[in-house]
Amino acid sequence: MSVLTAILTGLAMGAVFGIALEKSRVFEPGVIVGQMQLRNFLMLKIFLTAVATGLVVLAALNGAGLATLHPKTTMYLADALGGALLGVGITLAGACPGTVAAQIGAGYRDAWFTFAGGLAGAIAFTYAEPALRPVLLTGSGALTLDRLIAVPFWQVALCFAAVLVAGLAALERWRSWRDEIGPAADGLQPRA
Repeated sequence: MSVLTAILTGLAMGAVFGIALEKSRVFEPGVIVGQMQLRNFLMLKIFLTAVATGLVVLAALNGAGLATLHPKTTMYLADALGGALLGVGITLAGACPGTVAAQIGAGYRDAWFTFAGGLAGAIAFTYAEPALRPVLLTGSGALTLDRLIAVPFWQVALCFAAVLVAGLAALERWRSWRDEIGPAADGLQPRA
């Protein structure tokens, strides 16, 4: 793949992602903070749906031999600390690295501060990485479920996708998306 093709593919995928974020309303700060406070589960439903869809696609590509996976080294301390910092930042800002661009596009002026803070954090980590590497960035090899139980990835992925779909169906039955974002959110008037 040429560099131009990679750039155009990335831009197209980013545009689709942005449209999906905007249409699902997941980029809104109130939805994000509501998810972190366990008051609103729309964000969880959208992201788990994306994970299940990705697992099915990866299972098909991997099972057909069209894609090979190259998992990263498991770094327990870095993953735990980074995840905790990201979660705190998302909750305080009402945005994450993926949604901040959609917020800027939708006209949320405070999203520019979140964007600037993300850039500052990335630059700070770049300078701090040599000192942090011996402590945080040491791993124990790639730890994946398919390797752990000696089952082909595509089978594990399809089973996990089925579990996610069942969980999503139960979550939707418990808390319908219409109840969380309102009955007319899709532009259709509710029936009387």
